[in-house]
Amino acid sequence: MIVENDGASVLLRRVPTRGEVMAEISTQLAPFRNDDAQVIRGETVITKDLAIDSLAVMDMVMELEDRFDVSIPMNVVAEIQTVNELADTILTLAARR
Repeated sequence: MIVENDGASVLLRRVPTRGEVMAEISTQLAPFRNDDAQVIRGETVITKDLAIDSLAVMDMVMELEDRFDVSIPMNVVAEIQTVNELADTILTLAARR
């Protein structure tokens, strides 16, 4: 959304909902489920409960950064364990823009 104010344009970005972030994370992680019946939940430990390696995690993080227009610092990425933690990080960063 672009708002005109005294001749200056200001770009306002909508903060995504938790549901939108969780849905996108689940979509990104779906190919890495161990079987089709596995459900990706907030408590899912990304590198333990899924068949995903560190390179795929970094690719996924870059996709999520692009999708939600955020930049997750590498030291923060290294600390993220669960889907909930990843969603919380994205929401926090999106709210700061």
